[in-house]
Amino acid sequence: MHSKGHKIKRVLPGGIAEEMGVEAGMSILKVNDVVPEDVFDYQYLMEDEYVTVLIREEDGTETLLEIEKDPDEDFGVEFESSLMDDYRHCSNKCIFCFIDQMPKGMRDTLYFKDDDSRLSFLQGNYVTLTNMKDKDIDRIIRYNMEPINISIHTTNPDLRCRMLGNRFAGEIFPKVRRLADAGITMNGQIVLCRGINDGYELDRSIRELADLRPAMRSVSVVPVGLTKFREGLTPLIPFDRKSACDVIDMIEKWQNTFANDGISPDFPHFIHASDEWYIMAGRDLPEPSRYDGYVQLENGVGMVRLMETEIDRELDVLAGRDDIGGFIRERTVTAVCGKLVEPYMRIFADKVMQAFPMIHINVKSIRNDFFGDTITVTGLITGQDLIAQLRAEQPVHSLGEEILIPVNMLRSGEKVFLDDLTVYDVEREIGIPVGVVWSGGDEYVRSMLDLPHKTEGDRQIYESWEDS
Repeated sequence: MHSKGHKIKRVLPGGIAEEMGVEAGMSILKVNDVVPEDVFDYQYLMEDEYVTVLIREEDGTETLLEIEKDPDEDFGVEFESSLMDDYRHCSNKCIFCFIDQMPKGMRDTLYFKDDDSRLSFLQGNYVTLTNMKDKDIDRIIRYNMEPINISIHTTNPDLRCRMLGNRFAGEIFPKVRRLADAGITMNGQIVLCRGINDGYELDRSIRELADLRPAMRSVSVVPVGLTKFREGLTPLIPFDRKSACDVIDMIEKWQNTFANDGISPDFPHFIHASDEWYIMAGRDLPEPSRYDGYVQLENGVGMVRLMETEIDRELDVLAGRDDIGGFIRERTVTAVCGKLVEPYMRIFADKVMQAFPMIHINVKSIRNDFFGDTITVTGLITGQDLIAQLRAEQPVHSLGEEILIPVNMLRSGEKVFLDDLTVYDVEREIGIPVGVVWSGGDEYVRSMLDLPHKTEGDRQIYESWEDS
């Protein structure tokens, strides 16, 4: 008997596994006589043209399958764990950790701190690398797992140990250099804490990380998020307008230097300030070309500018349709957002209403009473704050026929808010339907106009008017 193996959750129809009688509930023990540690070992081993797979059935019977296939042909199974392994838990105690600033009583998954380089490759998560051994670096290089997204925060080893609450946190830089020398693409992240890793330390970090180009293709700088639940934690000072201006000035100075040195022509600006800095400073957002293809979009770098570009483009497309008027009816809706982006959301709403005067959009920003009013981003709005502040609108029917919320307020793939309330709870309490605006400026326009989404599943619905 061998180890417990990797249990199969689903056998894909029409695949090799189905043809060979493999069923859900069975486990893969070995591939080519090797026990795969995780999904990367498994995929690497399965690339051979001749493969042996040792299967254990639910009754304990073991069967060796011999398979001849094309090198890129998949075996055709899904496992209970997408990693084929347990997630690696974070071993740090970061002074800025958002999870440590959450109240008790929320769902368990919100308190799990992952720090797994495999999730960096698979899902784009940022990881600190503090729990990685040399063998993990070897595997990244051998399997060419890129890009790897790294939470760096500072290149000062002693300061990094203090910020991450981990005495080994300063040891990652030789590992990062190994990845760079092997040509592994990386993106970096700096969570900036006022008076700690800003100023001289930020300047140092940018300068030293730039030496890793072009493998280190970009670094984003984001302000620390501070909730009202910081009792017993390291005191941190929020940034203000002046300090935000100082951060932008430093980043833009370095951007001008990097853009002209020719080291990384595909990502010339290298260092990027998230949108929060510009909004906090009251400055205009950078022009689209300065975002290097929006390489740091998931860190809030360029999200507002890209959305504006997509909204303008979609409105131009729709304005060029002679028959579009037949698909749009007069209606009033309320678009919900966080305090941070409210000024831009009003601009976007005006663009839509100017192009289509029969559409009336109320923009309603929600104050974050749950986490505290220092949290102003849209993605951290809870269902209870949404209900309380929408219900306070009088009369409620002035909100229109639909409440529109962005998809980033919800758990991925579900209609559940951070506090476990659902879209249906909001609808029941407010008495108005709630629609979800999918990502992108084009989807924003379509939601305001009540047009179908641009998804494969809805393709046939909107083909009749979009592709005719």
